[in-house]
Amino acid sequence: MVKLFSKTKKRNTFAARKPVLFKDTASLRRSRGDEGWQLLKIDKRLAFIVFAFICFGLIFTYSSSAFDSTAYFKRQVLFDALGIAAALFLSQTYLSLQKIFKPIWLMYGTWALLLIVLFTKPIANVHRWIDLGVFNLQPSEVAKVTLVIYVADYLSNVQGKLAKNWRLLIKPLVVSGITFALMMKAPDLGTPMLMGAVVVLMLFAAGASLKHLGVLFLLAVPVLLYQLIFYSYRLERLLSFLNPEAQAGGAGYQLTLSRLAVGSGGWFGKGLGNSDLKLEYLPAAHTDFIFSIMCEEIGLVGVLVIIAFFCWLLVRGVSLARIAKNGFNSLVIFGLTMTIAIQTFFNMSMAIGLIPTKGIPLPFFSYGGSSVIMTLVMVGIILNLAATEAAPKTRRQDDFTDYKNRNR
Repeated sequence: MVKLFSKTKKRNTFAARKPVLFKDTASLRRSRGDEGWQLLKIDKRLAFIVFAFICFGLIFTYSSSAFDSTAYFKRQVLFDALGIAAALFLSQTYLSLQKIFKPIWLMYGTWALLLIVLFTKPIANVHRWIDLGVFNLQPSEVAKVTLVIYVADYLSNVQGKLAKNWRLLIKPLVVSGITFALMMKAPDLGTPMLMGAVVVLMLFAAGASLKHLGVLFLLAVPVLLYQLIFYSYRLERLLSFLNPEAQAGGAGYQLTLSRLAVGSGGWFGKGLGNSDLKLEYLPAAHTDFIFSIMCEEIGLVGVLVIIAFFCWLLVRGVSLARIAKNGFNSLVIFGLTMTIAIQTFFNMSMAIGLIPTKGIPLPFFSYGGSSVIMTLVMVGIILNLAATEAAPKTRRQDDFTDYKNRNR
């Protein structure tokens, strides 16, 4: 039976493809040495989606800022410029850099940053940012990228064995657990929950059985309960989420005003810049709750267009993962795409009251240096790994989405 990312000796359409990026190292070195270095072709559809998000993000950063629109806008332009530069650089060089920096080294560096941030000056009673002058670095945003790369590297080396040997799950779970524990010391529960979901999806895509993943979920429940009980404000948020109107003057204030902003937009909104709730009524209107302001200003029809673009990004990312040449490339593309998609779902769900409020930004839209730059870094890596001459329409035989026939 076909394994998840196993190589097959059968001649198939996938083996006949000639991707630009994934030639063997020797031939790649010869071609670049003899013919000169050439730019890799990037996926135009994904690039267009990201370009549209950057433009929309700048518009809403300016529009959602009540009194400092110009200042926030200028800084967001700077963050976008740095992110675009990083994305363009990685879209051409990531595979080469990957051979220099081992994934576990990236995790060591990430743990160091997560430790350093615990000794920095707290902002809003939490330790999440390191002041770099130009912007505040948030190590948890870096961890989103490095953890996906590490897990993908490990899983690609044990492909087709996870369902039969649960012990192979221990190492990536330990590395992930250490990362999540350091984040929760900040304290930060939203990012560990987000990345926990991404890691589980990557394990499932790589062949882990549902039984093992179910046990993993049961083990995570006591940790979540401890975080809710030990940090009383989280329990207050949970209770206010169940009935925000009853605590509209306290813990339910943000959620109540967020839902008011969403509902007051109607079908077509009040128009760009015409939000009333951003005028120092809704906290974090240009960051965590920017989606609420978007709903108020462009209405249901406008945000459905934005959501459609995010769905397009998700579909395109999964499609690129399915046609990637090997397991590592496929899992990295899949993991980074799901990170952006799940984070988008969390933020939008929080704004309309489907889940309790958490400090999770909306990718490409929320104001902030670390979030914007690291999201564009993810895009650059995806573009690099997906750089091919053409994407064939036929499914490959070891497609990781074919769960029914995996690892039997």
